[in-house]
Amino acid sequence: MGRGLAAILAPTEGAEPVPELRRLPVDLIAPNPLQPRKAFDEAALVALAESVKERGVVQPVLVRPSPGGTYELVAGERRWRAARLAGLELLPAVVATHGELESLEIALIENMVREDLNPIEEARACSMLVDELGLTREEVGRRVGRSRVAVSNLLRLLDLPDEVLEMLIEGSLTEGHGRALLTAPDHADRRRLARTAVEEGWTVRETEARAREAARPPESGPKASRGLHPDQEDAAIRLGDAFGRAFGTDVKVKPRGTGYTVALSFDSLDEALQLAERLAA
Repeated sequence: MGRGLAAILAPTEGAEPVPELRRLPVDLIAPNPLQPRKAFDEAALVALAESVKERGVVQPVLVRPSPGGTYELVAGERRWRAARLAGLELLPAVVATHGELESLEIALIENMVREDLNPIEEARACSMLVDELGLTREEVGRRVGRSRVAVSNLLRLLDLPDEVLEMLIEGSLTEGHGRALLTAPDHADRRRLARTAVEEGWTVRETEARAREAARPPESGPKASRGLHPDQEDAAIRLGDAFGRAFGTDVKVKPRGTGYTVALSFDSLDEALQLAERLAA
């Protein structure tokens, strides 16, 4: 498995048959093992199952044929699970032949645009689109309706320690808390701050301040009392977010005297040149 998905999954060669709508036995359909969603809200599934009992499955699932006359889900696992809960024997499905990587892309994007994944599921989906399918962050953003900056912020969450990732998955911390914790210098500080943030109910703003404090090197002498004013630090954060949305890239803003310095980050020379051309137009 260390070779990565690209080394073991190959796209289907040749022309694909025209997709067709069928009613398939629910028991012949198996979930996609590469499904990015790992947690399903049981209460929401039960509610959906009740709706399915009354109205049936309105939107077909998307499947592809598997050996032995069975099928693998490409998209629509919630509907499939609800149909099973509702006791349906047949499920409307669009049957199409997709290669492994194409199926992966469809499953990831279909889940991302639903906007009900937790932040870590979203981050891992984006990571697979980048690492396994070779998409740039800008391309991922276009496919899932996000900005390049939003995709980059999601991917950064994966740098957090496992304990903090679990807090984000459970919902005890938000994506904003996760980004704030990344300011802390190491995993030990991130874990410590995350635990306290949950226990004491810190806001994202307070978590940012505590993480910056942990990252600040100890000072001595006269300069030790001359730290940045909280308003100036807050302004730098807001400026970074505003510049990031405007430029479509990662932007870091640091207070400097009475002003600020702005640093832009790019994945390649082409991305930097494209921004320069847009600004000059």
